[in-house]
Amino acid sequence: MVKKIHPSTKIGYVKLKISNLERSLVFYKEVIGLGVLNLTENTAELTVDGKEPLLVLEQIENAVVLPERSVAGLYHFAILVPDRISLGLSLRNLMKHNINAGQGDHLVSEALYISDPDGNGIEIYADRPRETWKRDAQGQYVMTTDPVDVDGLLAISDGQEWNGLAEGTIIGHVHFHVSDLQKAEEFYCNTLGLDVTAHYGAMALFVSAGGYHHHIGLNTWAGVGAPSAPANAVGLDYFTWVLPNQDELDTVIVQLKNAGISVTHRDGGWFVKDPSNISIKLLSQSSE
Repeated sequence: MVKKIHPSTKIGYVKLKISNLERSLVFYKEVIGLGVLNLTENTAELTVDGKEPLLVLEQIENAVVLPERSVAGLYHFAILVPDRISLGLSLRNLMKHNINAGQGDHLVSEALYISDPDGNGIEIYADRPRETWKRDAQGQYVMTTDPVDVDGLLAISDGQEWNGLAEGTIIGHVHFHVSDLQKAEEFYCNTLGLDVTAHYGAMALFVSAGGYHHHIGLNTWAGVGAPSAPANAVGLDYFTWVLPNQDELDTVIVQLKNAGISVTHRDGGWFVKDPSNISIKLLSQSSE
């Protein structure tokens, strides 16, 4: 039987492939509010706290931007800010840059949706207190997509100063188009050991560690059997999945190998691909 993943397992950082580093740096610094941690000719590590990366950008040669919802891969990565004031400040900064954000009140959270210059989806969101999250008769979280109280976000942040993303901001979750929802559930839940937390219609599934509403969203909105993106397409390179210690990481590696899934050690972590060819870098807290 597969061991449930440790409840404090979390997402670390996201690495994106992009077409123009200079252009993306302006966007992620001025619009999103990240700072530069490390910078080379083709790569940038971006940060909130000046210590750890939240987002890594790599400019690739001959980059292509594919039509929306045409391949398996990134739907969006989600930046979790610590409170409603921070979300209101992000909204004000988006308005300052004349960016029209999508929105969704999901009951467990309030979210704003935009895209970067390469069309990579970004969610900026704030959670409601966990004690307010409701479950249905099947034990799954009740989530929906209602209009966000924009006036309330603007009111609560009125008079506050925007200084970029607030300390304590993290990557809260990632959401992917997958080619087969059942195979995705088998991989993430029956091999990695995550829990199903909600279904959203027949074509989307949310899974997490430790009772969070979701660390990973999975959907077939790009079509069942959606192909993998070519190597030179902009989008996700990989995301990091961080176990609290080496023993917990070793357990996950063994479970993957026992399931016949290839795991490769490089660049300080263990790399694995899900059934839709989405790359994950597995780390322990001590190896971040």
